[in-house]
Amino acid sequence: MTLLEKTPVRQSGRVRFGALLALVVLAVGLALAWWIITQPPRVERRPPPPTPAPVVDVITVTERVQAPVLTGFGRVEAEKSAMLASRVAGQLERFAPNVVPGEVVEQGAPLAYIDRADLELALRDAEAQLSNAQAVLALEQAEQERARGDYARFGQQLSAERRALVLREPQLRQAQAQLTQAEVVRDQAALNLERATLTAPWRAMVAERTVGAGSLLSQGTEVLSLVGVEQFWVRASLPGDTLSWLAPGDEVTLTSQSWAADEQRKGTLVSILPSLEENGLQAQLLIGVDDPLALDDEGPALRLGDVLRLRYHTTARRPLIALPSAALRPGERVWWLDDEDRLQSSTVTLAYRGEEQALVSDGLEEGQRVVTAGLAQPRVGQQVRPRSPADTPAQSEETP
Repeated sequence: MTLLEKTPVRQSGRVRFGALLALVVLAVGLALAWWIITQPPRVERRPPPPTPAPVVDVITVTERVQAPVLTGFGRVEAEKSAMLASRVAGQLERFAPNVVPGEVVEQGAPLAYIDRADLELALRDAEAQLSNAQAVLALEQAEQERARGDYARFGQQLSAERRALVLREPQLRQAQAQLTQAEVVRDQAALNLERATLTAPWRAMVAERTVGAGSLLSQGTEVLSLVGVEQFWVRASLPGDTLSWLAPGDEVTLTSQSWAADEQRKGTLVSILPSLEENGLQAQLLIGVDDPLALDDEGPALRLGDVLRLRYHTTARRPLIALPSAALRPGERVWWLDDEDRLQSSTVTLAYRGEEQALVSDGLEEGQRVVTAGLAQPRVGQQVRPRSPADTPAQSEETP
């Protein structure tokens, strides 16, 4: 056999061996796949990690004599205002030089002048009538003296009625009445002449001129609108359950958004009104502010209609424990920590409860650690951890 005849036999053997090897590999792969599919997954059971104790915010309470911080809002209104009207008829001649809206006028200062010509004539006429009445009375008194002489010479006693007629007593009374009437007319004419000059009834600010110079006025025509500057009132409202902490004379601090941050005014609680506010049924209060326009002292000026924020200085009466209102749970319940940092609860008695602060009169003791925040579903005996400085959000963000 030659070399060319042996080569195909060797190649044929190699082909059969390769096919057999491929079958073996395929069979092993299928067996391995079947084993993997048929084997159930094995999950390693590990004990769950311990649940960390929740972090809560805690304050240590103290008992001291204190009162609640009461705040609210009020609107500025005039303590006294007036529409100054003419009390006599006539033509308005002019206003005083400083009588313009926004200017302050002193008590008794002249504000407006009404034409005096007709009023002066009326006074002269009244004085003439008075002189005439005085002359009539003098003549009648002389007639009475003559009647007395005649009666004395007559020498006969008459009844009281006849004697009064003989002595002209009715005529004397008539002359005296006419004199009195003339005096009244004269005094009224003089008073009308005096009223031709309108004066300020008290220290005030001119709010408005309702007529102009040259207007023809009748009695009762409104000429000027005045607002007193000695004191303004601030009408405020508070819930009725806070009135026990207030009394007339208490000091009130006033601030406004239109003032500088450090500016404020002091007021005094004047009275607690007997009626309730229509919207909300809250109690109404009046706070008086002296020198509201800051004319005599430095400070921000109050403006009529402005809304001010009020802080009432209430009088402390008894020892109480102050808590944030967020620490109270439904039913006046408070959660606190024992010595092992486990939750306990107590029902407290409140002396006052506001939006931010509550005052407890009973149910807590000084030194107890009260939970203010951090409780989701608390239960008695639950282990918690008071928040430390390292737990604050600012430091936790800085920690890598």
